[in-house]
Amino acid sequence: MANLQPVKGSEQAGYRPVLIISGNLLNEQLDIVITCPLTSSVKHYFGNLILEPNRTNGLRHKSEVLTFQIRSISKYRLEKKIGEITIPELKTVLETLNDILRY
Repeated sequence: MANLQPVKGSEQAGYRPVLIISGNLLNEQLDIVITCPLTSSVKHYFGNLILEPNRTNGLRHKSEVLTFQIRSISKYRLEKKIGEITIPELKTVLETLNDILRY
C-alpha cells in the first residue's frame, strides 16, 4: 500500500496498492522503487494484468495493474506490504511494459 498524493493531471492518486516492479539491486541501493498502481475500477486495458483477490496477493477486490501508469516513488510513500504476485503474473506485467516501451 502506498500514498500517491500529491499528483498532477491524470496520474493515479490516493492511498492504494502498488506493484513494485523494480529489481532487488535497485530496491536495495536507492531510496526509490519503480511501481505500477492498482485499481479496483477494472477497465481491461490492453495487456494489463487483472488480479483476483487471494491470500497470496492480499487484495480485497479484483484489481487491474495499471502498467501504463509506471512511476518511481520514494520508499517513504510505501506504508505496508499486503502480498505478492506469482512469477507468471510478474512476467505478464513485464511483457506489457515491454510492449508499451517498444517503438
